[in-house]
Order: sequence, then structure tokens, then C-alpha cells
Amino acid sequence: MSKPLKQIHLAAHFPGVNNTTVWSDPEAGSHIEFSSFAHFARTAERAKFDFLFLAEGLRLREQAGQIYDLDVVGRPDTFTVLAALAAVTERLGLTGTINSTFNEPYEVARQFASLDHLTDGRAAWNVVTSWDAFTGENFRRGGFLPQEKRYSRAKEFLATATELFDSWDGHEIVADQQAGVFLRDAKAGAFVHSGRHFDIEGRFNVPRSPQGRPVIFQAGDSEEGREFAASSADAVFSRYASLEAGQAFYTDVKNRLARHGRRHDQLLILPAATFVLGDSDAEAAELAREVRRLQVSGATAIKHLEFVWNRDLSSYDPDGPLPDIEPDTGDTHISQGRAQVRMYRDPLATAREWRELAAANGWSIRDLVIETGNRQSFVGSPETVARSINHYVQSDAADGFILVPHLTPTGLDPFADRVVPLLQEQGVFRTDYEGTTLRDHLGLDPLPPPLS
Repeated sequence: MSKPLKQIHLAAHFPGVNNTTVWSDPEAGSHIEFSSFAHFARTAERAKFDFLFLAEGLRLREQAGQIYDLDVVGRPDTFTVLAALAAVTERLGLTGTINSTFNEPYEVARQFASLDHLTDGRAAWNVVTSWDAFTGENFRRGGFLPQEKRYSRAKEFLATATELFDSWDGHEIVADQQAGVFLRDAKAGAFVHSGRHFDIEGRFNVPRSPQGRPVIFQAGDSEEGREFAASSADAVFSRYASLEAGQAFYTDVKNRLARHGRRHDQLLILPAATFVLGDSDAEAAELAREVRRLQVSGATAIKHLEFVWNRDLSSYDPDGPLPDIEPDTGDTHISQGRAQVRMYRDPLATAREWRELAAANGWSIRDLVIETGNRQSFVGSPETVARSINHYVQSDAADGFILVPHLTPTGLDPFADRVVPLLQEQGVFRTDYEGTTLRDHLGLDPLPPPLS
């Protein structure tokens, strides 16, 4: 007896704060004007996606002490954008990344509870931690914590915010105009929390929202991050692009759920995915090569090489050979605010490997950066892409994908118009929303009322 087909979950990541966005394309639009966000959200909702996702950029990246202006810099405030999108969408979930290192539980809980009310239950929170002191300089605490303390704070942050959400059970408001009684319980919203990171007491002033709390997302891939997701998240972002790596991550995280008293279907695995479509697989492959060369200009290639060499390489020709000097392994890094620098734990070994690859393949600096960087996840005709996505999901490498187009704001349109109908024909993606909340879209159980 064959197992039933899994339903695919699809979401849309508004791209930005990276060089994967081809802002030099004539069709590219603004990353801060509301019209861009509105078009992107409406496209996602038209395609019946689960949610729109916003990342977070808390400081402009720097290279050698100057603003790194070869990618899309900056990011408008998450809550402001999501609240505005609530007015131009009706069903689409609205997910925002909010840092647990630099904020306070009361403030964030109040903002998300308000957003959940404004959207009739479509809010979600991607709980992240900070990783570098450079970003922390923008905040009064300096912000940097070792990894184990960051996760300790994040766990208590989320637990504290949950206490605030649960300080209302949803039945306190009577609003009996004739009797003149508004609240059934005069203690509504009362909370007391005393812990290692937070010691707060008072009244939470937003009544229980339609979902009870926002859907919780988590994005860390470390051991602490995976365990945090298994214990507390409703969905986890995965960075694994290959089928085998995706299956390994999927199995590992899902197998952690039982020790937290949770079922496999109570946590969704949603990798980020890019795509390039063409009328044929060959045309799509050629378009994908063009996109990669637009994403990695000569100047961008040099900057990326500096991540490893930790030196000013501006005098080198991006279409020439790799530097014959060794990377600088000192404590001070030329690049600030970029997570990529953590990928190269041993720059000397990486430099040796890259020189060997370049020599064996006749690659220039730019060729190397293009070939060793992330490729598009799905490339092909609409039929090929739809088939590949379905194969990943049915093979338990993912429960769905968060799509990241390379153009803003129209890059999602071809997928909505050409791939989604094929998934619907296969019976693996909805033809219309069946519920009103994001928990409904994601197939998550409604939250029980809090214990008194």
C-alpha cells in the first residue's frame, strides 16, 4: 500500500541584503518602496502560498571599513512592512525575523500579538540570535554573546514571550454594554517572570490573538539550533540544497521531536530555494548561467575572495588568476557583518583547495567564485521544476520550500503563473485556501488554551 501524497508547502522570501538579488537588471525595482512589497505579497497570495517571509538586516555590511555596496544594502523595519502588508492581503501568512539578542520579550510579544490581531491570525515569528559583535555595536548592550549564551537567552526569550501570550486565555472579554461589564477576569494579562536573562512583572496589554501566539520559525543549523527547533518551533528553515543532505537534515530534526513529546507533523522543514525557468531545460540552463554572472560581477568576485584572503585584493584582475599570496589569518577581519566569513574556518586550506580547482579547470577569480558559490536550486522548464520540487517533498528531503527569486518585485510571477498550476494538477498543492490562519495553511493543530 503506497503512502498518501504529501501536500507541498510554498512560501516566498522577499529577497534583499545579499548579492543574489540582481539589482542591476532593468526589470529590478526598489527594495524599500511599499509598491515592491505589495506586488510581491499579492503574487504570493494569488498563487495560494502559505506565507511571505522577511529577513532582517540590522547593520550595513562593511568591507575594509567601507559600506559594502555591491549587494542590496539595508532593510526597512520588519513590523512596519508586515503591518502595511496586512492591509493589502487577506489570507497570506506574514512572517518576520526578529532578533532575540537585542530586543526585549514584552516589546516583541506585544508587536506580534498586535500583528496577529491585525491579520486575523496570519502572523509568524522567525526567532534568531545574533552572531557577531559588529552588529551588536548598534545596540546599547554591545550585544555580543558566546553561542551557548545566545541560545540560552533565545530559549528564555521565547519562553517569556509565550508566558505573555498566554497571560490571556481568550475568554476574559465580555463587552456587555447593557451590564457595563467589559472584563470577566480583572487579573487578565498579569504575568511574573524571573529568570537568568529576564526579570519582569506586570500586565500584558494585548488580549489573546486569533492564533494564540504567532507561528514560530527557527533557522539555526548548529546542534543547539536543531534542538531548539525540535523543542519549540513550528517550522525550521534548512539550508540544504541537495536531496541527500536534505534527507539527512530532515531525518535528524524530525527524530528529535519525540523526546520533546511532539509528533513528526508538528514541525515543518522548509529549505530556501532559488529557481530559473525557461521554455525548455536547455533554455533555463543558459538563463541560469547568465543570472550567475550578473550576481557575481568582477567587483563582487574580488570582494568574495577577500572573505577568505582577508586582504585588500582590489589590485587583482577578476578575470585573471588567483592571488599567489597567502590569506591573512589574523584576528581582525576585512569583512564585517557577513555570515559567510564563518564558512571558512581554515582559510589557508580553502585557498589551497581553490587554487587546485582553478588550475585544474582553467578558472579565473570570477569563474571560481561563480562555480563554488550557491547555484540555483531548481533550473528547468516549468514541468521539470514542478517535478523536482514534488520529488524532494515526497522523498522526505523537505515539507516544502521558501522561494527566493533573483528579481524584485516581479521575480515570483513566472513561478506563480507556470509552476503552481502544474503542482495543483498533480494534486500536491492547494487550489484555494481552506482556512483563515497561518496555522491552518501549514496544517498545524490549533493551540490549546493556556492552563489557568
